[in-house]
Amino acid sequence: MPASQIASNLAFVNWTVLAGLAVGTLASVVLLRRRSSATRGYLSFAAACAAAFGLLAWLADGALPATIVGSPVAVDPAWATPRRLALGALVVLAAATAIAVARGHPLGRLGPLGVGVGIVVLVAAALGWGGSPLGVVLLAVELGLLAAATGGVFAAMVLAHWYLVTPRLPEGPLVLLARGLVAVVAAQLGLFVLAAGLGLGAPGGAAAAGFGVLVGPWAFFVWLRLLVGLVFSLVLVWAALQTARTRSMESATGLLYIGVGTIAAGTILAAGCYFGGGLIV
Repeated sequence: MPASQIASNLAFVNWTVLAGLAVGTLASVVLLRRRSSATRGYLSFAAACAAAFGLLAWLADGALPATIVGSPVAVDPAWATPRRLALGALVVLAAATAIAVARGHPLGRLGPLGVGVGIVVLVAAALGWGGSPLGVVLLAVELGLLAAATGGVFAAMVLAHWYLVTPRLPEGPLVLLARGLVAVVAAQLGLFVLAAGLGLGAPGGAAAAGFGVLVGPWAFFVWLRLLVGLVFSLVLVWAALQTARTRSMESATGLLYIGVGTIAAGTILAAGCYFGGGLIV
């Protein structure tokens, strides 16, 4: 049963959420530091959150089982050590970024290096869990988009809350993040349509061409991913963008709070469908 297959592999779902939060939040910090006037206090706090999420992901990585129970997804143990080392480096670089920003130092190569290491984490995960070359590419894209959406919406929600206590901040940083979120969630929706339409996923997975996953045994979770994690989330982040543009920051904050829940739920569903049934959704 799909529900039991997801429940059996919650450790991998948990890893996906935590690693995504770490990588996506740090990437948001670097983007805002380079292209906006976001305050040092906010950027330092967000980078510290990325370090904390990364540490939790590193701890979770050490507890991952050697096999994925009842799933077509195979684990290649050769990539476990590189993935774990990259996660450790990500924690150190995110913490260093938080300290550097708090002290007013320019990030230079420090921030981009941290984001690059985060990408290495996701690629190593894809190489370890993707199976075939096509599966590795698809999973790497999936993990990258999940990280951008999950970490990005967390960073945007915290930033929107910052406006409530510092109302004179310019709206530019939040507008920039909200635009990025709209693009990322739209890209996730595009990947869903492509993968579901062509039946793409892990070798031996439950994917079926011609949108067969919408009516198969995984249909309930796939529809939840589509309607809640993608369509509703896209509406929310678009609405947050519009309210941020008009400086309705209380409305933007509320929308992004809801968006954190729907996007995180979508990430959990996407990870559950992949590790439980080999589905790219």
